[in-house]
Amino acid sequence: MTTQIDSLLARLRSLQEELEAEFEALRREVEFAIGNRRIRFPAHILNRQRLHKVGVWRYLRHSRLLVALTAPVVYSGLIAFVVMDLFVTAYARLCFPIYGIAPVRRADYLVSDRAELPYLNAIEKFHCFYCSYGNGVAAYLREVAARTEQYWCPIKHADAPIDPHTRYSDFSPYGEAFDYAVRQRPLRDALTPPEIRTYDESGQVQIEKPAAPKVSTKVDSKTPRRGRQPVTASEEHSPRSEAVNPPVIVTPNI
Repeated sequence: MTTQIDSLLARLRSLQEELEAEFEALRREVEFAIGNRRIRFPAHILNRQRLHKVGVWRYLRHSRLLVALTAPVVYSGLIAFVVMDLFVTAYARLCFPIYGIAPVRRADYLVSDRAELPYLNAIEKFHCFYCSYGNGVAAYLREVAARTEQYWCPIKHADAPIDPHTRYSDFSPYGEAFDYAVRQRPLRDALTPPEIRTYDESGQVQIEKPAAPKVSTKVDSKTPRRGRQPVTASEEHSPRSEAVNPPVIVTPNI
């Protein structure tokens, strides 16, 4: 059963790659170039797109009154998005290095390039910026939360949620307790950055443990022990003393 699921997941990932390749081909047809995170259109494309631009005053005149009145409610959510952005960034930078989880690149999720489109007016560009930021923060939060869930609770739900994150398919089935610990370790190891990943003899990611405290092997023969008389200097190196007080042997922790 697991082999069949893995096969279906591999086919799904392959289809996603093919779909992304088709989108890339469509993007090339639009004739734009990306350099230093800036979008650049040829001059003839810019002139053609400016013909479709709607002015600000014309845009406002054709807007419904109720839509304009609800705008402050929509834009008030910007405060919540900023607070969530700050919290998620602080949490990931503080906790992920401790857990050994690879960092999440915020710039991969917060993309704002629609301002480069010449057929948008100032209001439309602000709308696009707000939507890009809000959805980018949501996607950024989802990836941080997904890696956290993979580390702490990689178990599927009994009732599958709608549109789970991409890591959810690798989680342990609900109710299968016999191999949960076995499956949890590789899932945690997969979160470790490859550049700092080291392996032990069994092939698992090695976790550094604090060094064991040093145990002194020196025996003070002059200190009396319970039920034993002090050893004199003449008896310290005698065969009898070695039989009574055998040397202490400390074995290393394995």
